[in-house]
Amino acid sequence: MLKGEQKSEDKEEEKSEDRSEGKEDLEGKEDKEAKKDRTKGRGLGPTEIQKILPHRYPFLLVDRVLEVQEGKRAIGVKNVSANEPYFQGHFPGCPVMPAVLVVEAMAQVGAVALLSKTQSKTQSEGPERPLAVFTGIDRMRFRRPVQPGDTLVIEVTIESMKRNVGRAAAVARVKDEVAAEGTIWFSLVEQVDTWLG
Repeated sequence: MLKGEQKSEDKEEEKSEDRSEGKEDLEGKEDKEAKKDRTKGRGLGPTEIQKILPHRYPFLLVDRVLEVQEGKRAIGVKNVSANEPYFQGHFPGCPVMPAVLVVEAMAQVGAVALLSKTQSKTQSEGPERPLAVFTGIDRMRFRRPVQPGDTLVIEVTIESMKRNVGRAAAVARVKDEVAAEGTIWFSLVEQVDTWLG
């Protein structure tokens, strides 16, 4: 091999190493950004949702979260299966998801928006973590039934938060049709027993 060819190969290897180091730096930066802000195209799966919400089957009504803006907004999904226990009696021959459970699903998505901020600060998962307790509903309207096979897409926006009491606008859709919409109220409590008095 000639000296000129060796120098040329050495330069190519250096350029290749520089490119790969730059790529690793960029990937590391992207990972940090994704962890810092969950709104960058990253959703939450069942395991992550269960780290935020205390609910479990059969009362966990959020299958995944498509988008979270911590403390502000969340978009969640509930895949409505024919195997849901409530369809056995509501109603035989014409199964419809109970409207109160649609509202509960909205509240759970709102709790993800609210508590994801708290969760990322405290990292606690035990009974000492704060809870978002459902305290009221205003102007809730049900526009279409939710049935087995439907995918319920729920968007909740936190409108106000004063001390430990908040209000959120909630909309649940099936195939771009509004199934339910209204305002939900909640209170942030340290533990359920303190809320009960």
